[in-house]
Amino acid sequence: MTFSLAPDVSATETDDGMVLLQETTGRYWMLNGTGAAMVRLLREGKDVQDVVDELTTRFPQNATRIAADVGVLLEQLAQARLVTT
Repeated sequence: MTFSLAPDVSATETDDGMVLLQETTGRYWMLNGTGAAMVRLLREGKDVQDVVDELTTRFPQNATRIAADVGVLLEQLAQARLVTT
């Protein structure tokens, strides 16, 4: 399954990660470096498994948590209507 940012969401890179702004509500979310990497990969058209695989390659010491963390963040972003499928 692939996800993309909702049409009313803009992303801005920061020194520590990324900020997502939902333009229709003015609400924003701050993502750490790992969350930002996940969103970047999704924006490249990667599906969820590709994101997990890429992050596991980048951060092998956290391999056991990555799939769960990706799932949790995607669920939170979907509930906030920041991403679409």
